[in-house]
Amino acid sequence: MTALFVNCAAMRGGVLHDNIAPYPFLGEARTAPRYRFYSVRDEFAGLHPADDGVTITGELYDVPLEVIGERFMPAEPPEFELGVIALADAGAALGVVLRSTQGETGRYRDISGWGGWRSYERSLGRR
Repeated sequence: MTALFVNCAAMRGGVLHDNIAPYPFLGEARTAPRYRFYSVRDEFAGLHPADDGVTITGELYDVPLEVIGERFMPAEPPEFELGVIALADAGAALGVVLRSTQGETGRYRDISGWGGWRSYERSLGRR
């Protein structure tokens, strides 16, 4: 089993949650302040390492590594890849980050100021 940090559509209530719903929910979590948070088409969001990073909220699940590779990541948009995420409690987990091949993050909307996906969705009138 592997700790998986989710911060967007895979969280409870999200459109990709079914891929990890059967696995143990370990609780809400926050990243270390090492990331910016970017929206892709206002459908998905991912982390990107940054010197001026902030803390982003999400959820932790205990998921088999093969499920992450065979079900979770294939459902993610092509802009993302798997990375190691530093957590606020000094731990680490796997999580979704913008692919390094995506170039400049300026093509995506920086939503770091909302502190997490749910807050951003509320700003769009979705929740």
